[in-house]
Amino acid sequence: MRTLILLFIIGLSFLPNTINAQTEEQVESVKQFQVKKEEIVNQEKEALKLEVLAINKRLTANEITAEQASDLKKEAAKKHARNIEDKLTIIESQIDLLERNAGDEDDESVFGIFIGKNKLRIGQAEREVVYDRRTTSDIVLAIGLNNAIIDGQGLNDSPYKIGGSRFFELGYAWKTRVFENSNFLRLKYGFSFQFNGLKIDDNQYLVEQGDQTVLETYPLNLDKSKFRMDNLVFPVHFEIGSSTKNEGDNYFRYSTKNKFKLGLGGYAGFNLLTIQKLKYEENGEDRKDKFKQNFNTNNFIYGLSSYVAFGDTALYVKYDLNTIFKNNPVEQRNISVGLRFDMD
Repeated sequence: MRTLILLFIIGLSFLPNTINAQTEEQVESVKQFQVKKEEIVNQEKEALKLEVLAINKRLTANEITAEQASDLKKEAAKKHARNIEDKLTIIESQIDLLERNAGDEDDESVFGIFIGKNKLRIGQAEREVVYDRRTTSDIVLAIGLNNAIIDGQGLNDSPYKIGGSRFFELGYAWKTRVFENSNFLRLKYGFSFQFNGLKIDDNQYLVEQGDQTVLETYPLNLDKSKFRMDNLVFPVHFEIGSSTKNEGDNYFRYSTKNKFKLGLGGYAGFNLLTIQKLKYEENGEDRKDKFKQNFNTNNFIYGLSSYVAFGDTALYVKYDLNTIFKNNPVEQRNISVGLRFDMD
């Protein structure tokens, strides 16, 4: 019995603190509701400004008359005034509910406001809609065949295998509309990592001889002889083509989905890594050698590129204006042809 009395006294001693804590939480929640009321008013005013801006844009573009613009503005003002009135009424009801049902277990929510156990959680505020987004971005992925244009030789005479020489490109690009009221011309720019591979034919490999790099026959039978240049470049293209204009109450966007596109431009950057891989068999054992060295290659990379696309898939061509090797008497320049995917 003495133990029960002691526990009862201890419980009574904590009860006022618990009540005070609940009361403080309740007062704090009501304060946050008051802040939310101010946010609602400000959000509706800002939304009205954006809607009026959109109406003015349409008026300037002669899409509507001055009388129609005036009527649309009046309707917008009435709509947002009603929104404020209705939302504030709901907030007031939530405050009454909070004060009347302190300690309820179930959560209730209105416009992102959640109540449960005298605790208030307010969701994220609505994100402001940008009226006109002139710049967008996307990932760029390209893959295809690679080879070299050699002075005085055709591709059929190339020492590099046409089917076995490939390239891969991965990058990120931004696209900006050039003109304010037209999306016919866009500027596309960004950065890309390019991996240009050349598979060497006829059991040959590259050898540095002083300041030149030449092909020589390997003393053993090569299963694979491959040379690769990894570059970081910064492409810039002018892109032309039609688009669709999508309009909302307080925004508009241009879309090039399923539209024809032509890109013309170039790139410049740096060589990051040059590597040669040899695979062969020696004394009954498979051997793989990797040589990471300069091979007298040009460190500064620049060239021309173009693509013709329908939707997100394009036929892509790029051609290095710099020679692969610096001082070779016969100039070689890298060329790539393949598919490019711009993932808008």
